Amino acid sequence: MRQTISFVTLGVADLERSRRFYRALGWRESSASQPAVAFFQAGSVAFALYGRDALAEDAGVPAAGSGFPAFTLAHNVAGEAEVDATLAEAVAAGGRLVLAGERAPWGGFRGYFADPDGFLWEVCHNPFVELDAEGGIRLPE
Repeated sequence: MRQTISFVTLGVADLERSRRFYRALGWRESSASQPAVAFFQAGSVAFALYGRDALAEDAGVPAAGSGFPAFTLAHNVAGEAEVDATLAEAVAAGGRLVLAGERAPWGGFRGYFADPDGFLWEVCHNPFVELDAEGGIRLPE
């Protein structure tokens, strides 16, 4: 298998509410979106929102379940002040602050917010990783 991730798809409780949330963060929805799915270009990865029940049905698994989903999404920024600004922007858009910006044990600065469905986003300044002009990171080989 080729080492790549093409899509990250979140199964959401209310597709329209989630569309509004991500648009309020300034994300532009792709013209490829359809009534049942929203697509956003996120660097080299596509980010999608799909109804939770429909996504579970598509995968052939039960939709029931709650709690920590055992993963987080991350958004890296160029400086510590951007961490706090991004967290505030997410809260203003309807997200919930989970962890205010703070020094991370490994030397960076990070905080967390939850989107309307509770998906956790880490907003992070990692001084050991450079960002390109589009905000993408390239890990050392």
